[in-house]
Amino acid sequence: MDIKKIISQMTIEEKLLMLGGKDGWHFYGVERLGIEDVRVCDGPHGIRVQTENEHVNLPATNFPTASALASTFNPDLLKLTGETIGKECRHYGVQVLLGPGVNLKRSPLAGRNFEYYSEDPYLSGKIASAFINGVQSQKVGTSLKHYVANEQETSRLFISSKVDERTFHELYLTPFEMAIKEANPWTIMGSYNRINGTYGCENEHTLNKTLKKDLAYDGLVVSDWGAVNDKLDSHRYGLDIQMPGPVALDDRLKKAVLSGDLPLSIIDDHVERCLRLNQRVYKKGDNCGLDLEVNHKIAQKVALESIVLLKNENILPLKSNTKLAVIGRFSDDQVRYNGGGSSWLNAYRVERPLEFLKAKTKVVYAPAYDQEKVTRKSTEEALLAASKAKVVLFFTGTTASMESEGSDRTSIDLPHQHLALLKKIHKINSNIIVILNNGAAVDLREVQPYCKAIVEAWLLGSASGQPLVDILFGDHNPSGKLSETFPLQLEHTPAYGNFPGLGDEIVYSEGLLSGYRHYDTRQLKVMYPFGYGLSYTSFKLSDPVLSQTKITKDETLTLSVILKNTGKRKGQQVVQVYLKDLESYLPRPLKELRAFKKVELEAGESQKISFTLSERDFAYYVPHLGRFAVESGLFEACIGFSCEEILCSVKFEVNSDDKVRPHLSLDYPYNRWISYPYENTQVKKLVEMTRNPFWWETEPPLRRWLKVLKLEFNWSDSKLEEVKAMLMEEE
Repeated sequence: MDIKKIISQMTIEEKLLMLGGKDGWHFYGVERLGIEDVRVCDGPHGIRVQTENEHVNLPATNFPTASALASTFNPDLLKLTGETIGKECRHYGVQVLLGPGVNLKRSPLAGRNFEYYSEDPYLSGKIASAFINGVQSQKVGTSLKHYVANEQETSRLFISSKVDERTFHELYLTPFEMAIKEANPWTIMGSYNRINGTYGCENEHTLNKTLKKDLAYDGLVVSDWGAVNDKLDSHRYGLDIQMPGPVALDDRLKKAVLSGDLPLSIIDDHVERCLRLNQRVYKKGDNCGLDLEVNHKIAQKVALESIVLLKNENILPLKSNTKLAVIGRFSDDQVRYNGGGSSWLNAYRVERPLEFLKAKTKVVYAPAYDQEKVTRKSTEEALLAASKAKVVLFFTGTTASMESEGSDRTSIDLPHQHLALLKKIHKINSNIIVILNNGAAVDLREVQPYCKAIVEAWLLGSASGQPLVDILFGDHNPSGKLSETFPLQLEHTPAYGNFPGLGDEIVYSEGLLSGYRHYDTRQLKVMYPFGYGLSYTSFKLSDPVLSQTKITKDETLTLSVILKNTGKRKGQQVVQVYLKDLESYLPRPLKELRAFKKVELEAGESQKISFTLSERDFAYYVPHLGRFAVESGLFEACIGFSCEEILCSVKFEVNSDDKVRPHLSLDYPYNRWISYPYENTQVKKLVEMTRNPFWWETEPPLRRWLKVLKLEFNWSDSKLEEVKAMLMEEE
């Protein structure tokens, strides 16, 4: 396709039509020039697609939701997930999948957290990149969303997210940046909200400057459905396509182009991006076959690695002949496997855990509740079932009304009637295993004392029955790790009291201290930390080795460590590397995830694991430079199995010519000049020329001490100016 030639042949009307949706699920083509429409559909965990004419939702594989997918800590598995969904898109004639979502979890109350990967930008970026590469390997585009700083559902079409520049770049932009550099999603979806006062789909700073110029993004920017506030401003400042359609020709837009108020070059850039997408996606008719049974088994494999074992007091794995009381309709006809909103789809086959448990062992079942409601009769049935079994499996979690797109949660509590029932069951039978079905963190204070094991089964998708049974009975070793912190209580969370905001603005006042960075830096205890997850075997880390102990900022550093399976069964472990900057000028979180690797080992097996760290891993965003920079100083690489379980560490030094600290003026005191060892050694030269200051001379501005020295050493005016010039010289 000769894109430039096609643009030259298009009329103004054809170009302007291309900047809007043809209908709810198609981008315009140009039939006259042989350019086909492009078909899009939701969503991030499997496609929700309808027949073109009958509007019947067609069956598709429902994978685990994003919080579960990220808990695999396995990019290879996410690439396979993307490939599988991409093939289903190809089969059904879909050319762009509207996902994945990489907004961060600044509060566990956010109603759409199940649809986002993590509280950590690095994990989110790595998982998203793998997923995108998988989907786009099938010549199906993705739409990375929601760009940007869209971390809540309350007032999402109006609220302004106020984020300082450093926090914006280090946290909320990072997963988008990583995905662009590592996978280049063919479209990006602009968000509903305003960012620092300006709507996301007409924000020149975030769209034209940051996305298209600084990140050199060459794909297409599409609005979220109904997110355009002002059509003219949107296209002026970076939006390529307004959705949904049908979007008719806009007289105001046409007049702006014809008058030169909106340069034709801007319109042509939008059209070029639309045509580039058309060029990248597969052509209609180039479909592929579909075997939903094969895909269902892939979804089972993904669900297996998503499950996180949080607690185990020697009750798991279960023996095959264990008689179970299975309590709760989440195991049966009210199975919780997906979130609401754009994630919903017509799942090909929904597994009910109860069915697979019955096939495995003897089971007595009690429905116990209808969503959140527990009756006297259902309580009696549950207590009777518990009395007849050796072990109780108690299913609980969030309901569809508690956790869905469109509204935020009001608490992170589990249903209160579920908890009351759990406590009653505990008096009858204390051998309780709690199975959690939820999309984001919950308060477990009233669960922890009343059970011997807790299994975080998330919203595992439609293939959730067999994987859960395989974990419970030890046919598969649990390997999931928490993709977000489970706090002791809501009041401890970083955005508590500042979510979802008041009026028309939400201030991200916690800044960089979001997620585990908040708990870690402030030394706050949590229920379960980021990166945490138990196994049925044990592992040991040893012998951390660095390729060098001193590097320049543009050199890479190789870190290796030995991982050994010290237990009696095969298992997988996620080795996590966090970096500490021990001498930073600007404040930084205590440590931050910079690498991870999931490894499978046989019992007794050892393996050398290597990681490569480079300039961006050491850097942080420096506002006065307007970019990421590396500060000279001492760093520590902390290696472990969660952000709390650090088992070994090594230190190294980085030398950089980046001027992270602004050059001081003479209006700063002596004690500020000497407080930083890597810059401004000129003041030391001054001391060598004269003397050490007295303590009372170290606190006022340096220019005052210079006046004293001028008199004391009988300097001329020219000598004083010479000394001032020396002090102000940059190194």
